[in-house]
Amino acid sequence: MGKSIPQVQKYMTHVPKSIGFDRPIAQAMELMRELRIRHLPVLKGGELVGVLTDRDIKLVLAFNDVDPKTMLVDEAFTPEPYFTTPSAPLNEVVAHMAEHKYGCAIVVDNNKLVGILTEIDVMKAFVDHLETKH
Repeated sequence: MGKSIPQVQKYMTHVPKSIGFDRPIAQAMELMRELRIRHLPVLKGGELVGVLTDRDIKLVLAFNDVDPKTMLVDEAFTPEPYFTTPSAPLNEVVAHMAEHKYGCAIVVDNNKLVGILTEIDVMKAFVDHLETKH
């Protein structure tokens, strides 16, 4: 008899920090540096519209004429990221992330941002799994 599959909510980062779509890239960079994170959900009028990743920032900053103090998050974020729910089976979400090479899954409940499942969260789940095996 196998062990039951945990839900995403067991390992997700609850109530992650987010940033407004109209904020400067420099502010997002500072927040990500302070919190030591690589994924930042993006809100517009309180509604989740996407995710800004460290890769998105590196890509836009590669252009010579870009000023992170004046360029806005709206010009760099990834719209329509991978969404899931807190009750989704962890194995299915992780398999989808791996198949599509997603660094995170945005967790929503009733269209509200409630968490984020990142590669680091998945590694913690993996460690838990390995430690429960004898």
